[in-house]
Amino acid sequence: MAAVLACGPEAVLSHRSAASLHGILEDSRNRVDVIAPNRRGRSPDGIAAHRDGTLAPADRVVIDGVPCTSLARTLLDLASTQSSSTLRYAVTQAEVEKIFDLAEVVELLERSRGRRGVARLRLAIELHDPQKQEAKLELEKRLLRLFKRSALPRFEVNGHLVVNGISMMPDFLWRDARLIVEADGRRVHGTATAFEKDRLRDQHLAVAGWTVIHATWYQVTNQPERLIQTLRTLLSRPSPR
Repeated sequence: MAAVLACGPEAVLSHRSAASLHGILEDSRNRVDVIAPNRRGRSPDGIAAHRDGTLAPADRVVIDGVPCTSLARTLLDLASTQSSSTLRYAVTQAEVEKIFDLAEVVELLERSRGRRGVARLRLAIELHDPQKQEAKLELEKRLLRLFKRSALPRFEVNGHLVVNGISMMPDFLWRDARLIVEADGRRVHGTATAFEKDRLRDQHLAVAGWTVIHATWYQVTNQPERLIQTLRTLLSRPSPR
């Protein structure tokens, strides 16, 4: 918010910083992206000010009180500045978070003809397969039914967790036991970017004393008793400090 205020009344958070606020990409950089349409002169320290006068009212939203580019505009800005794999991951994550609006993106692309990033965003959408997210959601539903049927101790679904400054929402969470179960849909987490991000997150959790279990479709459908026994064993351990 400080970065936006420092760039004037028309400024909004943008690019990768906006993607982080939307919850579709992590951003650990020490610079904040801001679109400042009317700003002139040198950018304040720590701020990457993008002077773009094409920002329409439909491209502006407010998230947690912070003026920010809409999801569609954020994806277009990512398409012009980030790698293709990062862009595809952002589109996929937006679908997972249930905030992706294809009609909104198409409308933005239609009025942004000739802009940098339009062709890349069109391609990313064409390569995007909603069935990947449907598969993961179905796996999560099956896990939820299995856990309830097995009368496991009370757990959180998509509970918010912050570890070493990193915000995350694991699929299933036993907070006192420091145990996490993730629905490991290979088709959703199959990109190199997603794979590396997941492994790094698991490492941060391990350092903080958390145990992460990745439950696959095969385990849930063919070996549910073995999976439940593993979880019961982990949940029966003394609570870690």
